[in-house]
Order: sequence, then structure tokens, then C-alpha cells
Amino acid sequence: MSDIELKNIALLIDADNTTPKGIDPVLTVMAELGQVNIKRAYGNFAKNNLQHWDKITHKYGIRPQQQFDLTAGKNATDMAMTIDAIDLLYQGKVDGFGIMSSDSDFTPLATRLRQDGLIVYGFGSKTKTPEAFKTACTRFIDIDALIRGAADEPAKAKGNAGEKKSKVDEDLVELLGTALKAANRDENGYAYLSEVGAIAGNRSSFDVRNYGFTRLSDLFKSLDQFDVDHTGSSPKVKRLR
Repeated sequence: MSDIELKNIALLIDADNTTPKGIDPVLTVMAELGQVNIKRAYGNFAKNNLQHWDKITHKYGIRPQQQFDLTAGKNATDMAMTIDAIDLLYQGKVDGFGIMSSDSDFTPLATRLRQDGLIVYGFGSKTKTPEAFKTACTRFIDIDALIRGAADEPAKAKGNAGEKKSKVDEDLVELLGTALKAANRDENGYAYLSEVGAIAGNRSSFDVRNYGFTRLSDLFKSLDQFDVDHTGSSPKVKRLR
């Protein structure tokens, strides 16, 4: 048996505000944090638009948490998720959380969990999720980009070229440049890629998967403004312009 103790991770899913297509890639990402032993999906599954969740919950061992609408136009999903998360927090048996939702109502929850030192990954649609929830999470990952990346995997396995990447904007280039400036650089202007990534990662909205990449080095290589050096034991990067 390994001496390394696996972290206990909880994945809470707002079925009203996410897509079941993202479950598999989200679980893959959550494996970075530890073992996802708690998987719960919340919603009024009696509704027609949530009926397709039954096969998903069985397939991935997700426990459905039925929440009937108590008032017209309102649902109890947000409150149920929040209560369960706080219960798990005070039980002290969970080391990190994943929250699948594009709803800003979970911003206070993410903030509260992080105050106790827990890692909180948020998964939502980049275009629908308010900035407040993105920045409240330790890291926010665009679920649409994850789904696209998972769909591209079979093509990559067959050796097909032309992997699609999301457009890299000037804000990202500036973020990476600022992280590079803050890192320790050698006399030639190079900094260790891992250190630059760690500094950039302090901003929760940044994750290479949001841009269709799986490795930070590949993202840097795609940018004309930077040069990546692999000659040493660890890759380094510097800004060219």
C-alpha cells in the first residue's frame, strides 16, 4: 500500500446550471486534487429538462439530491448545495471541493470554503458565469473548453493534426508577461516555467485548459511573444517582445 494519503475531494453539481456532458472531463481534472469520493448532483429531477441525468448519475456513481421547487419560479437547489457543503466543511473530512455551476449564487460559498484553506475548483460556462464566482474559486475552468478538449482526444489518438485552440487574447499575454516579470529570471531573461505557471495560477480564471491546451509549455509555444527553452532539466521561458 502506498504511503501517500489520497486527499478526499467532494464534487457538488448544480444540475440546473450545468451540462452532464462535462462530468467525465471534470472528474479527470478533479483527480489532480485527490480521490473524488463524494459526488452529488442537485436539482428537481422531476422536470423534463433534467430527466437525462438519471443515466449520468448511475454511470459515474453520482448521488442525486432531489429538490422540489417550493415556490413558483424558484428552486431549492442552491440552498441544499450550500448546506451540504458547509456540513462537509465542519465534518473536517474533505480536503477540497469542485463546484459545477455557472450561478453566481455560489460565490459566498466558494469564498467561505477557501477561508478555511480548502481548494475550490469552479466549473462553469465562461460566457455565462459571472466574474465574481470565477475569482472566488481557487481556480475556475471553462467547462465548454473541457468538453471540446475531450471531444478532440480521439482525433489526437489517431495522430490527426490541427488541434483546435481557443483564441488567446491580449489580456492573457499580459497576465503571462506579468507573471514572468515576478518570477526569478537568469541573466538571459529566462524563468522556470513551473514558477511562472504558479504565479499566473494565483488568478483563478487562468487555466491552460480554458485555451484548449493540456500543458503550459504548449500554450507558451503557441505565442510569438515568448520563447521556451527545453535544453535544461526543467523548461524555461522568456518574453521576446
